[in-house]
Amino acid sequence: MTLSTLTFTAPAMISGWLARAVPVDPDSDQATEWLVNELSKAPYQAAKPTLFDRISKSFLDWLESLTIGDGSGIPPIAFVVLIALVITGIIAAILIYGIPRLNRKSRHETLLFGEADHRTSAQLREAAEKAAAKDDFSSAVADMFRSIARGLSERTLVTMTPGTTAHGFAVRAAAVLPECGTELAISADTFDLIRYGRKSATRAQYEQLRALEARVRAAKPNLAEAAL
Repeated sequence: MTLSTLTFTAPAMISGWLARAVPVDPDSDQATEWLVNELSKAPYQAAKPTLFDRISKSFLDWLESLTIGDGSGIPPIAFVVLIALVITGIIAAILIYGIPRLNRKSRHETLLFGEADHRTSAQLREAAEKAAAKDDFSSAVADMFRSIARGLSERTLVTMTPGTTAHGFAVRAAAVLPECGTELAISADTFDLIRYGRKSATRAQYEQLRALEARVRAAKPNLAEAAL
């Protein structure tokens, strides 16, 4: 390297070294941008309070803001009593009204073969027996078949959806009660004839359904067969 070259490059080298050594003095916008970039890094984000932390702090701040009498905060024993009362109230509500999600029946659980019917299996069976006592065998057959369907639904053996037909129910029921499959299919035919065909039912048809309902109610389901 010649003396003239060294003379030419030396100032540039010294200027670069000074730029790195002398602290940078950014303007306001540049400083704000650097700060935002720094705080967006993972360690700072991990240290931020979570939503639960913020809610807990707000609740505790509210409790501390409560005053009694002379303006002092809630004493520890009063705080414990307050929490105990809240817990007791929640437990009492559950015992009286039940767990909302489990206690609430959805619309499809009240539909039975396309019609809204809130009656239990026992209530439907009782209605069928009363109708038969008045020689109204068409109503008796219809309610007894509904009783069979509602009974298996209550036992969670057959799922009844809004679009379930009588024959669709009979097929599902036969899967868990194969020994009743043939009678269930015949009963579904009878139900459809009475409901849609406007046919009159006979005492014999009612007695067959009544006997089938008793058999279904006492039968033990074949869950292994239904799972296939």
